Amino acid sequence: MDRLSNTVRPYAWGSTTAIPELLGVAPTGEPQAEMWMGAHPGAPSRLARISGTSDALTEQPLTDIIAADPERELGAAAVEKFGPRLPFLLKLLAAGAPLSLQVHPDLEQARKGYEDEERRSVPIDAPHRTYKDANHKPELICALTPFEGLCGFRRPTEAAQAMAALGVDSLKPYVDLLGAQPEEAALREVLTAILTADPAEMAETVTAAAAAAERLGGAHAPYARIAHHFPGDPGVIAAMLLNYVQLQPGEALFLGAGVPHAYLGGLGVEIMANSDNVLRCGLTPKHIDVPELLRIVRFEATDPGILRPEASPSGEELYETPVDEFRLSRFDLSPGAAPVDLTRHTPQILLCTAGAPRVGTLDLTPGASVFVPSGETVEASGTGTLFRATVVA
Repeated sequence: MDRLSNTVRPYAWGSTTAIPELLGVAPTGEPQAEMWMGAHPGAPSRLARISGTSDALTEQPLTDIIAADPERELGAAAVEKFGPRLPFLLKLLAAGAPLSLQVHPDLEQARKGYEDEERRSVPIDAPHRTYKDANHKPELICALTPFEGLCGFRRPTEAAQAMAALGVDSLKPYVDLLGAQPEEAALREVLTAILTADPAEMAETVTAAAAAAERLGGAHAPYARIAHHFPGDPGVIAAMLLNYVQLQPGEALFLGAGVPHAYLGGLGVEIMANSDNVLRCGLTPKHIDVPELLRIVRFEATDPGILRPEASPSGEELYETPVDEFRLSRFDLSPGAAPVDLTRHTPQILLCTAGAPRVGTLDLTPGASVFVPSGETVEASGTGTLFRATVVA
């Protein structure tokens, strides 16, 4: 078991205070959006191990540690199922402003899209490149503080009522379309119209809609706040098609393939399949591949499905999801209780989010994390909250 040293990503939408407050350090004044824990090549965690050429401890990327002996670190079952790599990325995510409105492909779509762009020699770092790898990117966000987001399409009639209440003439065609049947076709037609509208005309519509949303307040207030960060962006109108969700600490959302979503604000623990495949559909200056996006999006009204953890006799509280690349659970440790056996045949990252639990021989503080290789015996005791990230293998 090794303590991890992790990178904090300074994306512009990040909160300047949430992650520093959790870590118990002074804010720098710069946004601190995500702290990455795992073996993503863009910012792998680092840990101190004795190198093979000397007896000295040296800090090494987790990617190198795994590559040197995948079966030892990940276990034979995980290597057979996912290959010689850690298939998930764990994060602390702190949104101080809305993230882009986005959707992720399923595994088959990702493979085909990646192969197509490779065949056409689209540079991997090209702004118009859609598929960065051949993997899907299901994800789960669990709130540590009250957390706002958008998740999945709401019923078209509800979206129509929200738009109609604004009293903006240029929204009336969308309101009429949302009353058509079948609902899936109505959602597709309206999103297509929003994303392909004349930019200047759409900017005027967004400005008028934002002013009306601010006057109305209440259920319209989130759209006024979104427009404040993205003036004139068609994603402000697209956001009205989605379910607005408020999570309380401990509640979570699972975002599967084809589900449009955006995080708006709050601090949470996020876990995802290790992929960079994102198709954006608004609230961003980045490229929007409208034809591919319309092929990927699932145009169906859904309940956002707020998850609450399922408790077990061992004290583990599991967030059930339909994917094998990651498995997220939580332990609330109490003083004086017997140590909790966390040993598994799969690799684990353990993250402390509250208190001062002892994991093995290490004392953790909020924001601290450790990597536990497959099969290594480990117990947790003391007081605090631990999140466990692992795989199903």
